[in-house]
Amino acid sequence: MGDVQLLLAEREVKNVVLRYCRGVDRMDLDMVRSCYHPDADDHHGDFAGGLEEALGWVWEVLATYSSTVHLVANMLVEFDPEAPGLARCESYGMALHFDGGEGGRRGQAMGFRWIDDLERRVSADGAVDWRFSRRVATTEWIRRFAEDEFSAIPDRYLKGRRDRNDPVYQRVDRQDGPQDPPAV
Repeated sequence: MGDVQLLLAEREVKNVVLRYCRGVDRMDLDMVRSCYHPDADDHHGDFAGGLEEALGWVWEVLATYSSTVHLVANMLVEFDPEAPGLARCESYGMALHFDGGEGGRRGQAMGFRWIDDLERRVSADGAVDWRFSRRVATTEWIRRFAEDEFSAIPDRYLKGRRDRNDPVYQRVDRQDGPQDPPAV
């Protein structure tokens, strides 16, 4: 793989991890599923199993929170010199999980590492792309927050949503803010 191809492949691998974060935080099941090969396995928290079981487990956990934010910091992508379609990406990050309403929120922050094995394959729709073939999540630390450490978000603020009505899915008009996407 030449230098430019290596940089492009590294960017594609990192984008899989970032799409996973967006998909989880916006509860976009299709986006999260698109990050995995159908035969992938996931070792995450107290769960270990195949893709569909992993998605069920993750969605059950996510449903207990009112919001989540996954932040990824250091990402090291290493390609297998013997097999150009194989890569490992180690990501350090922090996940913030909040539950409760405006009157009494609780939450926790978790430091984690994701050790992802990715493969570049032809997908069912004919696209050739990088996806997780194996994912291992380690928990490095946990900090819990008390209710009195939160402030209510003022009503005049634009708030994020955990569905496809979040502003990230809308076209942005520089003068008027987020707009509905044009009809296709």
